[in-house]
Amino acid sequence: MQTLSHSYRGLGLLMRLNWDRALTGFAIVGALTAGTWLATL
Repeated sequence: MQTLSHSYRGLGLLMRLNWDRALTGFAIVGALTAGTWLATL
């Protein structure tokens, strides 16, 4: 049970550390998509 608890905490830490990287990637893709859409108007 203790091993599962430590694994879960480690996974949570990994998700928190990588969340900002994923959000940055989504922002870049969104900006490129919006730019493409605006260029077609």
